[in-house]
Amino acid sequence: MKKIGFIGLGIMGKPMAKNLMKAGYELKVYDIVTPAVDELVAAGAARGESNADVAKDSELVITMLPNSPHVKKAVLGENGVLDGAKPGTIIVDMSSINPIASQEVCAEAEKKGCFMLDAPVSGGEPKAIDGTLAIMVGGKQDVFDKVKDILAVMGSTVTLCGDIGAGNTTKLANQVIVAANIAAVSEALVLGKKAGVKPEAIYQAIRSGLAGSTVMDAKAPMMMDGNFKPGFRINLHIKDLNNALDTGHDVGAPLPLTAAVMEMMQWLKANGHETEDHSSLVRYYENLANTDVRK
Repeated sequence: MKKIGFIGLGIMGKPMAKNLMKAGYELKVYDIVTPAVDELVAAGAARGESNADVAKDSELVITMLPNSPHVKKAVLGENGVLDGAKPGTIIVDMSSINPIASQEVCAEAEKKGCFMLDAPVSGGEPKAIDGTLAIMVGGKQDVFDKVKDILAVMGSTVTLCGDIGAGNTTKLANQVIVAANIAAVSEALVLGKKAGVKPEAIYQAIRSGLAGSTVMDAKAPMMMDGNFKPGFRINLHIKDLNNALDTGHDVGAPLPLTAAVMEMMQWLKANGHETEDHSSLVRYYENLANTDVRK
């Protein structure tokens, strides 16, 4: 399977597509943002004129889009993937969307004789660039087996979590844990600062103990440096938490911590920080405590 279509060349999709090209796959790409397409074409990809145009020449179509409505439009809409795809085409949606939307899109794809996996990722732009994303997949085992090696070009772990929708359910669980963890790190560093202990000392003292985490190691230094250049933006995390809360309501799973962090992120959005990295959640606590945790 050498011919791959790639739709969605944003902050995550662009480096993911580039890694596939470096691995020797032939890509045909499309995005509504022309400069992103131009960059990939300059690197050797073929230019797609539409979602359908990408699909007609591809055995595998990968989509990496902002949210459920964008995926539905790209796949099911006029001149969408299903308008161009041949029976047997595999669609792998790597967007982070509502699991129910994944199931709905899959049902329509199967009516056309196509197959679908939902395969959202975790790791942000840095891991998209170096090809070490964590990829969580939902769908049928035999379809997964056909594309696992391709997905492994973009990720260090590729895990089949269950049937269609399971990938996005797992991603929502991931985003709940990340959000709560960032909030806890923020809360703890502000506590230390107000009590007269340097946040850097707290971080170094506890990072190797039970409180240590990948999230802490990635985000605490950013908080202390005041570096909020986005690896994963607040507005995207708001989108994911919205999907988590909606899914929780649908299945009867209470998410009180998620709801609390959502309100903190909404404060950040209201105060102009929505395009910053989600580590800027510390700003919420700094504002409450009238302090900061900078070195």
